[in-house]
Amino acid sequence: MSKIGVKIARGTVKVVGRLPLRFHYAFGRFISWILKDVIRYRRDVIIMNLARSFPYHRDWEIKPIVNDFYRHLGEIFAEAIWFGASDYKRLYDSGIVTVTNPEVFNDLFNAAQSMTVLYSHCGNWELLGGFLGYRTANGTKVQLEEEQINVVYKKQSSAFANEFFKLNRVNPIERVGTSCEVESSKILRHAISNRNKKAIYIYIADQFPYQGSHEIGKFMNQTTFAMLGSAGVAHKLGHSVIYLKMKRVERGKYEMTFYPICTDASEMTPEQIMRKYFDLLEEEIRETPHNWLWSHKRWK
Repeated sequence: MSKIGVKIARGTVKVVGRLPLRFHYAFGRFISWILKDVIRYRRDVIIMNLARSFPYHRDWEIKPIVNDFYRHLGEIFAEAIWFGASDYKRLYDSGIVTVTNPEVFNDLFNAAQSMTVLYSHCGNWELLGGFLGYRTANGTKVQLEEEQINVVYKKQSSAFANEFFKLNRVNPIERVGTSCEVESSKILRHAISNRNKKAIYIYIADQFPYQGSHEIGKFMNQTTFAMLGSAGVAHKLGHSVIYLKMKRVERGKYEMTFYPICTDASEMTPEQIMRKYFDLLEEEIRETPHNWLWSHKRWK
């Protein structure tokens, strides 16, 4: 039944998603209103996370962040539907994402056999699958083929949601579709068996750890535990490691910027790599607070 449901949902997205992006943003505003004022989606979690992360902010300083976050959440939903019916040309023509420093990515990718990309729930992670279709600020092309992309994901409890979002993120409109999704529990075996193939491994690494967690110190003013799996694989195989920042500039416009963490992860401990990751993530969050997913229960 779930497979039939996924096919129906994907078919709907292909049809509705072809509508102009401005239509989806109008619907996104409606979604934002429903989430914020009708069902008050995880409002207590959002306010608690913000209050603990910004302990010196007063209520009147927290409120606009909350409002901007709900607006951004609705836009994420709208963009995901639009993205699910887009090919590389449509993504490029829209200018929805610009890669600001592709040469940094290229240099680090060429510095090792493979590369680990550490990302987060900033910007719109649903747009990550269109990476090769985005504009670059200086015209330099990203030196990467689609078959070299490996997206590492945590399997969801819902079989329907797991399959639908996997297709929507990685293979919109059935484009070439040669990138690979790897479930997080299988990534070490996959990476070792493909260690001689040049590739990138993309992780969303800011999720609450579900097992084998390690304390990495303070993050957003709170003691934080993290999984070391992504950094551990990179350390074991000597990957270069890079941090991906996705900043929302305005509605319908994002900037992707890369920050090197190391050229050879075997020379750093997994703890050191993740500490650097969380330092960069905190800097990004403090720059644009509403841009992060405050509704997820990062500190349980």
